[in-house]
Amino acid sequence: MGRVETPLSYIAKRWTPSMRTAKRAALAAVVMSVFIIVTGGAVRLTGSGLGCDTWPKCTDDSLFATPEQGLHGAIEFGNRMLTYVLCAAVGWAIIATRSLKPRRRGLTRLAWSQFWLVMGNAVIGGITVWVGLNPWSVAGHFLLANCLLTVTVLTWVRIGEGDAAPRPRAPKPVRRLSWAVVATTVVLIALGTTVTGSGKHAGDSSDVARMPWDWTAAAHVHAVAAWVVCALAVAMWFALRVVDAPVDTRARARDLLVVLLMQGAIGYVQYFNDVPEILVGLHMLGSSLMWIAVLRLLLSMRERPAADSAGAVPAPASGERPEPVAAG
Repeated sequence: MGRVETPLSYIAKRWTPSMRTAKRAALAAVVMSVFIIVTGGAVRLTGSGLGCDTWPKCTDDSLFATPEQGLHGAIEFGNRMLTYVLCAAVGWAIIATRSLKPRRRGLTRLAWSQFWLVMGNAVIGGITVWVGLNPWSVAGHFLLANCLLTVTVLTWVRIGEGDAAPRPRAPKPVRRLSWAVVATTVVLIALGTTVTGSGKHAGDSSDVARMPWDWTAAAHVHAVAAWVVCALAVAMWFALRVVDAPVDTRARARDLLVVLLMQGAIGYVQYFNDVPEILVGLHMLGSSLMWIAVLRLLLSMRERPAADSAGAVPAPASGERPEPVAAG
């Protein structure tokens, strides 16, 4: 009995996307991941978090928002519909990566993990509605969205690389410093959820529970973490020049500094102006752009050359034997 052909394998047999098309598909998933984070924040900032009072339907009797639910219901339902647009972008990325020739199984698995993250976060979003916007579930919803953003960026970058073992483009101390930037940025983003969870924008006009601490104290801790990230980013910028790192890697460090400067400015302005909604939304966008910049900096610390037809990998220009790295 012959092997059953799946829709993906059927498409892959009959279509081979160009590298540009595949990268555009992966970039679309990155853009939609950022967009869903920002629009999810807009739902909370407009007080529309419970505009649809149940899940997966919008009301007990209707899948769609009803006129009685007003603008809040329309905003919440609209954000739910954007999940389908996100799924379409992720689906395109999966199809494009699966159809590349030769087949790259690791890249395809990476693309498929985007789908499961979308599904998992949809469930957490539903639970968040069921528990009345509990701040802990809201934080989990946001953090998992950032996990999706991480995987979409990894897929986007990996499409333009080969599948050989990674080799370093900077000395080990500099690569370790890049991991320190990643770790402290993760802490920074997580601490940001404690400011949100205890702050003024609960997501609904009803009596929504908040995290049990003063939001200004949480904001101060968050600011300390931000300064640590900034210090490490400046150290990285100088270190890459000292070791004469590749131009594109130095450019990634510069990009991160620019994003951090803008993000810090927005953060302080919103804090001293009673956290207006528009600035909070811009700060959420800045958070996503900052994380993308951090990931791109980390990934630029190594390269994955394509093997030739015999499976050999070109030697480094210096002729030295490359040392293994753990930067993915």
